Amino acid sequence: MDRFDTMLAFTRVVELSSFTKASTSLNLPKATISAQVLALEKRLRVKLLHRTTRHVSVTADGAAYYERAIRLLNELDETEASIANASTTPKGRLRVDVPGSIGRRILIPALKSFFVRYPEIELEVGCTDRPVDLLHEGIDCVIRGGEILDESLVARRLGDIRLLTCASPAYLREYGMPATVVDLERHVLVHMFSARTGKNFAFDFLENGVKTPVYGDHSVTFNDLEACAAAAIAGLGIVQLPLFMANDEIAQGKLTAVLPDIEIETVPLHILYLQNRHLSSKVRAFVEWVAELIATGPYVIPLAPPRRSGPR
Repeated sequence: MDRFDTMLAFTRVVELSSFTKASTSLNLPKATISAQVLALEKRLRVKLLHRTTRHVSVTADGAAYYERAIRLLNELDETEASIANASTTPKGRLRVDVPGSIGRRILIPALKSFFVRYPEIELEVGCTDRPVDLLHEGIDCVIRGGEILDESLVARRLGDIRLLTCASPAYLREYGMPATVVDLERHVLVHMFSARTGKNFAFDFLENGVKTPVYGDHSVTFNDLEACAAAAIAGLGIVQLPLFMANDEIAQGKLTAVLPDIEIETVPLHILYLQNRHLSSKVRAFVEWVAELIATGPYVIPLAPPRRSGPR
């Protein structure tokens, strides 16, 4: 029995807290995974896992072995990848998931340049805002706005999304233009709700460095920014949209900026992928291309370049 295969089986059981999930992840029978872990415990002469009918947890010895094993596996992946990638053109199917608004308005219009650069990559793009399980759904990477709470993912920050408050000319003719943030509390606001928590996102304004959340009145909420934009265009209320969306609609006369001089808290934008896994050449190619696309476009506030330390 190959020691690295056994080590991989054990680390995957620890990461997923399940023999069944580990077997699915590695595309091996559950009995094979169980036999590999048992053989590892026998060879090491220690108990690595606590097992019950419903739960698997790691012992102190198992945790210590896991930390060393994962480093070895990563080094093996990196060693093999450094040799393979030196002469390998990125190719094959790449599955990514992006928010619908970013997919339609930023990513898809620029994809031709991606395929010119990487003609042997076949992209499968999901345009959703729902939480996705990269490991179990076989997704290579995702783009998401907001703070990242899942510590199992590597998050590369792309920048910060600017927002703009706006409403349709028809809504403003009927209900008037708000003059202050406080005025918004008396208006109907079109909210987006979190696919993770189900709660509405507030309109977060910054006045003198202090965040002021505003919820106002609302009659409809959505889990998709394009739907929020459509609702505002239809005169259903005031909305906050990413600047790259709002500018398009304002240029066409469908929306009008509201309180444009009042600062709004920005939303961080990340591209995420699994940690403790080798970043394949096709994933690396897509990550770098997206980072370049965002950095050179007017979509977000780009990250400041790292400061160079002067001579000591």
